[in-house]
Amino acid sequence: MRLIGFSTGAIALGDFGRALTLLSRTSIRAVELSALRMSELPRLIDALPELELSKFSYVSIHAPSRFSESEEEDVVNLLKKVPSQFPIIIHPDTIHDPSKWQEFGRQLAIENMDRRKDVGRSAKELAYWFEALQEARLCLDLAHVHQFDRTMTEAYRILRDFGDRICQVHMSELDSVGYHHPLSFGSMRAFSDVRMLIPLKAAIIVESLSPMRGSGDQKEIDWIELEIQRARETLRDTDIRSGSIDTANPIAIPS
Repeated sequence: MRLIGFSTGAIALGDFGRALTLLSRTSIRAVELSALRMSELPRLIDALPELELSKFSYVSIHAPSRFSESEEEDVVNLLKKVPSQFPIIIHPDTIHDPSKWQEFGRQLAIENMDRRKDVGRSAKELAYWFEALQEARLCLDLAHVHQFDRTMTEAYRILRDFGDRICQVHMSELDSVGYHHPLSFGSMRAFSDVRMLIPLKAAIIVESLSPMRGSGDQKEIDWIELEIQRARETLRDTDIRSGSIDTANPIAIPS
């Protein structure tokens, strides 16, 4: 069975403590600790030694999605404090000087970008970064590549060329301006087209933004479990139309 989990940023943006409290009460065994904003990274790094992560068999860190060249050295120094077994997910457009990232080796995982960016969107563009950082691995964002190419042809190319580098997969619905939504029937069908090429050892991290924030712990937990079911159904070796998941209702809550 595939290892499927959630990003803390999708559950409680900027509040990894709150997200972990909720996720600890679910069935998931994988988590991405998100520090998408520069201000979040020092707090996360300082908190890491005290976080209760024992229930998770896979933990990764998502580096800030935007920082300047002058901030790069500070980001690198902070990320050096991350335990070596935790993959570090990085957007290629934030890498100003690849030599600063060489020492992370296989711990670094470059994420493919959506069409808003001008780098890292295709297999050809990713090749540049894997030439510059030859030991780096790949975080395949299915929503990004689906937004970039609705036919999923580019997803096939990325999986063909770099499938052996994949340590993590991001999954969600992504709109034209880059906003993450719960999985829809359309995205599930598109992602299922390439499921057989995704390495079984890769952790699946759901990035769907919770529509149940502020609705109470149990409703939020129920929604997390439901979205995990949708992710698992997407990756099953069956036609998703035969499944029992209500793909038409992205915010349905079990009774």
